[in-house]
Amino acid sequence: MRQDVATLPARHSAALGLFTERVHAVRPDQWDDPTPCSEWSVRELVNHLTAEQLWVPDLVTDGATIEDVGDAYDGDVLGRDPRAAWDAAARAARRAFGAPGALRRTVQLSYGETPAVAYCAQMTTDAVVHSWDLARAIGAPERLPDDLVAFALDEVTPYAARLAATGLFAPPIEPPPGDGHQTRLLALLGRRA
Repeated sequence: MRQDVATLPARHSAALGLFTERVHAVRPDQWDDPTPCSEWSVRELVNHLTAEQLWVPDLVTDGATIEDVGDAYDGDVLGRDPRAAWDAAARAARRAFGAPGALRRTVQLSYGETPAVAYCAQMTTDAVVHSWDLARAIGAPERLPDDLVAFALDEVTPYAARLAATGLFAPPIEPPPGDGHQTRLLALLGRRA
């Protein structure tokens, strides 16, 4: 797992930028379309990632616990303007992770105390992979930047097999022989490129 405090906020920001491009490319008639995340429509996928970003300032800046935040970000956090809701959440998450000393803190996640740097790495990977999901769903270019793919692959490889046991991820699949890093990353997370 790469936990480079100096470069991680920039990687997180780049991953959010990638997702932002796709959010702003969603046509009005696509919000209810299916995504590779079989449980989620386009709107539900964007809602999920928006809610994830909304947690960041509470956990990283304020030192809140899961119990403190409670159900504040359950349900629809997109309202009438999904793009604006996403943009605001992404800005707040960038600020929180980019603040001096933020990545040296410890945050309280559902599975216990976690270094903020590890939390940021996980959030970066989540944004990278969901950028592909959203691109596939709306017919946008699916190619992800090589540096973000390499980062996400390095991050998720040590624990990918355990993710399926959570019930939140599809089991890993075998990538085609000779395929590149992006296909391997997606296959680790149960997606076919």
